[in-house]
Amino acid sequence: METTNLKKNNPHYPSALKQHLGKDAPNNISSIGNLDILRHNSTSFFCSTKCPGDLIVKTYDFAQILRDADMTVISGFHSPMERECLTILLRGAQPVIVCPAKSIDNMRINREYKKPLKDGRLLFLSPFDKNQRRISAKSSHYRNLFVAALSAVIFVTHAEPSSKTEGLCRRLLFWQKPLYTFDSDFNKNIIDMGARPVKPENVSEWEEFFAS
Repeated sequence: METTNLKKNNPHYPSALKQHLGKDAPNNISSIGNLDILRHNSTSFFCSTKCPGDLIVKTYDFAQILRDADMTVISGFHSPMERECLTILLRGAQPVIVCPAKSIDNMRINREYKKPLKDGRLLFLSPFDKNQRRISAKSSHYRNLFVAALSAVIFVTHAEPSSKTEGLCRRLLFWQKPLYTFDSDFNKNIIDMGARPVKPENVSEWEEFFAS
């Protein structure tokens, strides 16, 4: 599919990127899919590469809750749990925004993405130009900031202590956006930082989360 460019001086360029990233906001965003999805409030989703078994089960449940609640979800969908959740989300009908940590120019569209793209509920976004052909630690970090800046609410299912995801949480808390995580001893490190704990079985907490 054809790639569309959204330059920084375009009136439809997301103001949240300038607000949170400042001078580091991308000059151009490449997109494939329905740009109208950017008008929705979205929930960004992050998970460390390593995730405890107890939280894996809760993360599957969390993805289904988001899907059934028709929430717009944005993520890099790069770590194993993030990819598993993308599979669950694509079975629903809600909008999904996928942000690779590399250029999407001339990107090959996998078969599972074709119908959601055709239905107008899938959007690929990238802040990288055509020279960024490979994913790197630097591009992944910037992509995660890009994703979080675009979202209204941030949910981290697990941030392993001393991991890059934990470092990301520390920075995002300065933005004063709602940052949630599972109420678990495995997430004590980011709860102590200021992440708001929720229990999957407590419906009232999820209603508060969705209202943020």
